[in-house]
Amino acid sequence: MTPAHDAQDNGPSLDALARERLGRQLQALYEPVLDEGLDPRLAELLRQLDRDRQGEEG
Repeated sequence: MTPAHDAQDNGPSLDALARERLGRQLQALYEPVLDEGLDPRLAELLRQLDRDRQGEEG
């Protein structure tokens, strides 16, 4: 048995209303973070990582 439960094993579950409310709350919590600009240094590191991965594939 895995630690996560689902409806099939009668473990914890959320009804549709609770899932919808939770989704709205999470969106409200994280939306300001998503709207922030990415630090240029981090952006450059991500571009470098992409280039390195492309080099490994080719």
